This record gives sequence, structure tokens and C-alpha cells, in this order.
Amino acid sequence: MKYIYSLTSIILLSCFYYPWAQSSPMQNNTSINPLLAENPVAQQKWVDSIYNGMTLEEKLGQLFMVQVFSSQDAKTREKIENLITEHHIGGIIYSKGGPVRQAKLNNELQALSKVPMLIGMDAEWGLSMRLDSTYAFPWNMTLGAIKDNALVQQTGYQVGEHCKRLGVHFNFAPVVDINTNPANPIIGNRSFGEDRDNVTVKALAFMRGMQSAGVLANAKHFPGHGDTEGDSHKTLPTIGFDEKRIDSIELYPYKRLIKEGLSSVMVAHLNVPSLEPRQGYPSSLSERIVTDILRERLQFQGLIFTDALEMKGVSNYSESGDVDLTAFLAGNDVLLMSEDVPAGVSKLGEAYAKGVISEERLSHSVKKILMAKYKVGLDHYVPIETEQLEEDLNRLKDDLLYSQLMESAITVVRNKQQVLPIRHLDTKKIAYVKFGDDDGSVFLNELQKYTKVHEVSADNLDELLTKLQNYNTVIIGLHKSNASPWKPYQFTNQELVWLYEIARTNNVILDVFVRPYALMDLQSIENIESIVVSYQNSKIAQEKSAQILFGALPAKGHLPVSAGEYFKVGDGVEYTDIELLGYGLPESVGMSSEKLRKLDSVANYAVYNEMTPGIQLLVARKGKVIYNKNFGKHTYEGDEVVKSNDIYDLASLTKILATLPLVMELEERGEISLNTKLSKILPEFKESNKRNITIKEMLSHCARLTPWIPFYTATLDSLKKPSPEYYRRKPSPKFNIKVADEVYLRYDYPDTMQKIIMESELLPKAGYRYSDMPYYILKKYIEGFYDQPLDELVQEHFYKALGANHTTYNPSKLFSNSQIVPTEVDDYYRYQTIQGYVHDMGAAMENGVGGHAGVFSNANDVAKIMQMYLQKGFYGGRRYLKPETIEKFNTCYYCDADNRRGVGFDKPQLGDSGPTCGCLSMTSFGHSGFTGTYAWADPEEEIVYVFLANRTYPTAGKNLLLRENIRTEIQRLIYEAIED
Repeated sequence: MKYIYSLTSIILLSCFYYPWAQSSPMQNNTSINPLLAENPVAQQKWVDSIYNGMTLEEKLGQLFMVQVFSSQDAKTREKIENLITEHHIGGIIYSKGGPVRQAKLNNELQALSKVPMLIGMDAEWGLSMRLDSTYAFPWNMTLGAIKDNALVQQTGYQVGEHCKRLGVHFNFAPVVDINTNPANPIIGNRSFGEDRDNVTVKALAFMRGMQSAGVLANAKHFPGHGDTEGDSHKTLPTIGFDEKRIDSIELYPYKRLIKEGLSSVMVAHLNVPSLEPRQGYPSSLSERIVTDILRERLQFQGLIFTDALEMKGVSNYSESGDVDLTAFLAGNDVLLMSEDVPAGVSKLGEAYAKGVISEERLSHSVKKILMAKYKVGLDHYVPIETEQLEEDLNRLKDDLLYSQLMESAITVVRNKQQVLPIRHLDTKKIAYVKFGDDDGSVFLNELQKYTKVHEVSADNLDELLTKLQNYNTVIIGLHKSNASPWKPYQFTNQELVWLYEIARTNNVILDVFVRPYALMDLQSIENIESIVVSYQNSKIAQEKSAQILFGALPAKGHLPVSAGEYFKVGDGVEYTDIELLGYGLPESVGMSSEKLRKLDSVANYAVYNEMTPGIQLLVARKGKVIYNKNFGKHTYEGDEVVKSNDIYDLASLTKILATLPLVMELEERGEISLNTKLSKILPEFKESNKRNITIKEMLSHCARLTPWIPFYTATLDSLKKPSPEYYRRKPSPKFNIKVADEVYLRYDYPDTMQKIIMESELLPKAGYRYSDMPYYILKKYIEGFYDQPLDELVQEHFYKALGANHTTYNPSKLFSNSQIVPTEVDDYYRYQTIQGYVHDMGAAMENGVGGHAGVFSNANDVAKIMQMYLQKGFYGGRRYLKPETIEKFNTCYYCDADNRRGVGFDKPQLGDSGPTCGCLSMTSFGHSGFTGTYAWADPEEEIVYVFLANRTYPTAGKNLLLRENIRTEIQRLIYEAIED
């Protein structure tokens, strides 16, 4: 598959405008101040002028950043306003609420502040960490599984864009904690993993991306919260390692990020005896940790934030004002979420008056805060624009990036006997069993795009095992809530028992849509063939995981952590894709979603103007289905809306989807050639006027064959009703060809049809004339050669292996009428609504199996077959036809005679009119069908386009789809949507 990734250039451009975000040419000089702006002289002048104009109370107020909820009540808001106007706070950290509410509130609060406030947020995986109606990117643990760090950098950039759009200057991210303790209750998914080097490069990439977007980064939780079993929100966790271990592991990411221009650090509330000898003394209050280690040993000159001072890990230590003072004296610059700002300001003021806090110490922190304000543009503060805000925070390009991230993260950790990717679909009977308490329907629906997959459930294990006896492959999905990274992720005891028992009797693919630590629950993996970690249960994660299972996408991820006895950090089985259709966004293959929306308008226009009751419309490019929509209903008067799994009568698409591939196969085997004559393959033609017609001439429609013979008319009585001579209402050995409900044709009439064809006159003039007759003839030959019916042959040779499980002749044998779209209310032959029976009368008289008509399918399956052709006969890891065979049949041999046709395939017009929009390459090929169907493939642009309709319902009448060029107009718009 090919992927288009054009967003990296944005980072490069942004780095040009924000050079402080790049790797510094002086990166070995750790004294670089990351808060310096592009114009340090102007910055210093602004900082000095603001600082010199402040009262002591205003300077002290700058040290405080308070928490604000945009969903807060009026009384709480009044308190915040008072803190701004009376105590001159320097910043706000926003928490729960909504983006528009926050933007409006922020504009109002900033207007109250003498000096614009620094705005911060916890947006580790995006603004949705705190706000509704905003975007959630994958958690850090998921990003930790990705090898391509450019994608992580892009994530930081787009998170930064969102923050900046909402007026947020500091994002308290990335988390650089190294999660070496699986039982960590508060970090877990928030960490990039357990390997210090991987955590460091991921954090560095995220930081670079975010700071290049103009938002200041914050590494947390210093000196390292990854190996704890306590939550500092509730208690004071202990880090019990010696100083050497902490320096080599926990502090390692900080050293790298500081050298690369990290803007700020958040100090955690931890008990670290090896670094702070006072027992139970929080690291956030420790001068040895904050000043001696962070500021002096690591030479960090950015802003130092405390973690929230209302957290129990520090608030239990002392009274609020004393905590604030102690934290400042320890070396912190910003006091985050003080429990009592007035008390804190008062305590700091007293200390200043007593000389405990020097002017130099105060100016050091306040001027750093002012430097940060200048750097983010608060010297020219502009209120947040609220128009289109939610749209700007939920962009198409965010979905595109999320898709790329999940494609790169999902990890195959076990693949016994190379079960994955799933191949040989013709031999697979697949069941899906859902574990967990969250939805897995997206995963199941995506699996079903590739082949038949049945969801199997039961109230007890015995019943489940009995049901699963009918399947040779069982996919088990563990689906748990994706609402937050702290949600439960373990298997239940019952699920583990069921898993082991299912695996004892079936081939199992286990896919866990949770953090990899869930694998620690597995006591044995001996009988589990494949295990996949999909990390999250989001819609996109479920879609991409299903595609990876079938090989539409490669497997690329590697575990960011170890998980029990069987799985170690770095584990990951990689494999390449096997070239079958994937599903994604148009932008992933260089097309525009916005421009493709024009297709909706044309399709809706056709339905509204009763050119057809309904439409299935699919577009694929570069191996990805990027547009697949349904319009209208099965009938004008009915309520059955068109769904993706509904099947349509393909009419003449049968020619290239059933008969032609079998002919190509025989040509490859040397049984026939394009120049083989009819008299050679069917001896009864030796004495006919058609004996010297070649296969190439027939399939190029220049053999002078009669275009159409209405075989059914000879079987009607004087009232133009089915004659008793030929039909019965009930089947019998002599009347066993079912042409419709309670209409059975005499068994020998198909032989009569062949005789009529053989004895028919040739057209008097040579030249191009479209005809169904070649396919009647070739059907007879193919069935005779194999001694097997055409419908069985095409299933066995192509459809089953392709996973085209909605493609069949005589669909009523497999599908209910609610899934089969009707084609006509017949008032001339069968006198009933034609539903589940082929519309074409001649094909109906061949028991529904014609070489020229009779196949039913949906757009997704048709696209698979066309994609196989597009890929020169290769699909899903299997070669069906040779490239040279496809080329041979996709050649116009009679173009010089003004005949555009290939051998079986239709080709673009040679003149002004024809079957396409006239805007695609001459290497393209396809076909159309009488019922309104159309399928086309273009090798040059790698596009497959499928249009299915039942324009013949309720009567064939005027072909308005053709008259108004609906199908070709849609094709034209598809090509206009190409942007690469």
C-alpha cells in the first residue's frame, strides 16, 4: 500500500519561524535559556518595563497559577475574578468544561488582568483530557509502540495547534516518567513505556512538535513518578532507589530534553530518600531536588512548576501558605493550584519583608514568568476567536494523523505458524467472540468487510464451545472503555477460563484493545496462535486492527513495556501488507474529502429525481477505500434504506466479474488463446456461420454477432403470458429451471437457446456492435470444459478466496429479500416483482446463471475484484492471474477500426462520447450494466470506482442515469478530488 504524509513539512516551516524549538547549535551548552524569544533585546525591554512597574503584591501574584473550570458556578467565578483583580495572579490552569465556554471565560478573565495571564492545561493526549467536544489523540503508551518518531512529533505539533487555537500557552506535557512498575496507579498509559531511551526520544519528538506550534512544553513529573505504587493525588509515594539508579534512569529524559530547549519542568510530590534525607519530605518542597539537582546540576533555566499544591502528596505536609512559601524557597517558579492564594501571597510577602526572600530571588522567578509571557505573544495579547472553534479543534487532519498513529502502533506480539495476516479465505470459517464491557461492533463490522465473520455468544461455556465447533478460526476481542487511560483493563476470571477453553479446541487470534499490561493476566499462551495489542478501543483503533489482521495494513508496532512472563519490551512481529483493500481517509491517498462530498450531491440528485431508488457508491485509491456511501432506498415506496451489505443485480458487470476471469485463466493454462476459433472449443459450431470467429473478435464485440435475442418471447402464449408448453407453477424433473417465484421453465430450453444462437444470422456489416451472445457461447464452453456449473466455478476459483462473500448467482439461496434490492416490477414476462432473481430474461432462463448476467453483489465486493485486476492479478497474498494476462485482455486490438473495446473489458471512448468522463487514462478499463451498475479501474491513478443502482425499478423505461450522465459525472468529480 502507498501512504501520503504531507504534514511533516508544516513542522519544518514552523521550526523556521520558531527557531527556539529546534535542536540548538549550542545543544552541548546546557546554559541556554529556553525562554529567550527571537528578539531577546525587545523581550528584555518588555520584561523589565513590566516588572519595574509592578508593586510587590503584583510581583508575588505572578507566582501563582490557579485552577479554573469553564463549567464552574457564579460564586466560584467571583472568587477567581477576585484573585485576578486583588491578588494579581500570573496564570490560570484550565480544567473541566467545554472549549467555547472556556474561550469566552478566558477572554473575560484576561480582560480583568493588568498583565495578561499565562494559560496552562493538562492536555497530554489533547484538549479532551479536560474538555468535552475536543480531540483525543492516542495515549503515550500507544505512541510508545511506534517506531517512526516523526509521527510522534507531528502529534505534538497538532496538540500544540489545538492548544494555541484555544489560547493555551503551556501544555503540561509530555509525561517523561519511565513506567517500570506495571502496578503504577496514576501514570501507566500516560507514559511512553519502560525503556528510558524510547521514552526519551518520544518525549523529545513530542516536545519539538508542540513547541514548534508555539506552545510551551512541560516535562513531568520530576524527578520521576514511573516506579511507584502510590498516587500523589492521594498520598506521598516513595521512590526507593539509590541516587545512581535515579540519575541513570529517571533523570535521563530530562537531561536530553533540557539540552534540546525544554521550556518547563513540573516537580512531583514524591518521597525520595536518596535525594532528600528528610523523611517524608515532598520533592516539590526540597531545595536539594529543585535547586541543587534540577536548576544547578542539570542547568535548567526554564520555568519550574510545582505539581498541584492541593494534592495530598504535599497538602498533608503543612498549611497552605507555608507550603507555598516552602515550595518557592525550594526553587520553584510557579506555584500551581495553591489551596489558598491570599494566604500564600501573605506568607511570601512576610518572608520578603524579613529578607528570607531576596529581591534577586523574586525577580529571578517573576522575570522568567514574564519572559514566557513575551515568548507566547502576550506582549500583544489578542482575545480568542470563538467562531468555528469546535470545528478547528476537531479537524479532518487530526483523524488522518490518528489513523497513521494506530496503523504504526498496533503490535502483533505472537504469531505462531504465521497465522497472521489471515489468508486463504476460501478455507476459513471465522467466528468473533467479544470479551470486555465495551463496544466491539466497529471491529466486527470491519472484519466483515474482508470475509464472512459471525459473532458468536452464549450464556455459558459449554454452549459457546458447541457453537464454535462450526468454525476453524476464532477472533477474540477484549474491549474495555476508552474514556480515559485509567479505566480498568484486566480480563475477568471467567474470560480467562473461556479463553483457555476456546484455545484448547480452536485456532485463536486474541486482540486486546487495552494497555499491554492486560497480557500479564495470561497464565498460559501455549494454545493461542496469535496475540495482538491494539492499545485502545477507539473507533479508529478497531478499524485499523481489523485491517492489520487481514493484511490490508502492515504490522509495525513494538511493545513499549514488558507484560508478564511471555512478553518483553520491544517485542513485535512485523509483516508487510498483502495487497488487499484497506479503508481510510481520502487525504491518506492524496484526495480531498471536501471535494468528494460533491459526489453526495450528484447521488442525492439522482435519487431525488427518481433516476433510481437507491445507490451504493464506492471509491478506492492506492489500495484504500476512501469513499463508501449509500443513498436512497430499495424502492421508491418502501422504507428499506440502502445499506452497505445490500446486494444488487450487477447485470452486464457479470461479463467481466464472472465469465472473463475464467476465460483468462484458461488462456493462461494454454487451453485457449485469443485467436482460438469457436469451431475449436465447441465442435458443434464447425458447420455454422460462426466457426471461424475467434475469442478475441467475440469479446471485442466485432464478430458480427446478433446484439440481443429475446429468447423469452417464443415461450409466451397468445396473451403474452408464460405458455404451459414451457412453464409450470411447481417444479418437476421436466420443469426445473426457476425463473421466478412459481415460474418453472422446461429443463431443455437452455439447449434450445444455444441452438438459436448457433443458427442465428451474422450481421451483414463488419464493425463494432455490442452483443451478449459471446457470453452465452463461452458459458457453454467453460461449463463443458470443467464439467461444472459456471456459478460454482467462479466461486471456487475467485470469489471465496477473494473474500467476496456477498457475490453470488441466485442470491435468494443465501440472502433474505431484505438484503436483496429488487430490479423491476415485471409486466411482460414473469408478472411479478423481480427480487432475488436475475433481471435479464435470458440469464433467468439459464437457471439464473448467465455468462453475461446473473451475478449479484455489493460495492465492496465488486471493488475487491476490480482491485485484483488493478493489481495485475494479485490480491490478498495470492496470484489469481498473471500480469501479462491482464495486459493482454486489457488491450484495444481494433482501435484503428473505431472499436474502443478491449477483450471483454470496456475501454474509454475514442471520440467525443463513450462510457467514461473522458478524463482518465486509456489504460483504464471497466464495464457498465443495464440495471444501472458501473465499475471502472484506472491503473495510472490507481482508482477503482463502483456505482450500483436499480434504475430499472419499477420499470426499465427511460435510462435517466445514462441520459444525464450521472455515473460519468461522478467519475469526473472523483478525478477532480485528486490533490497529490
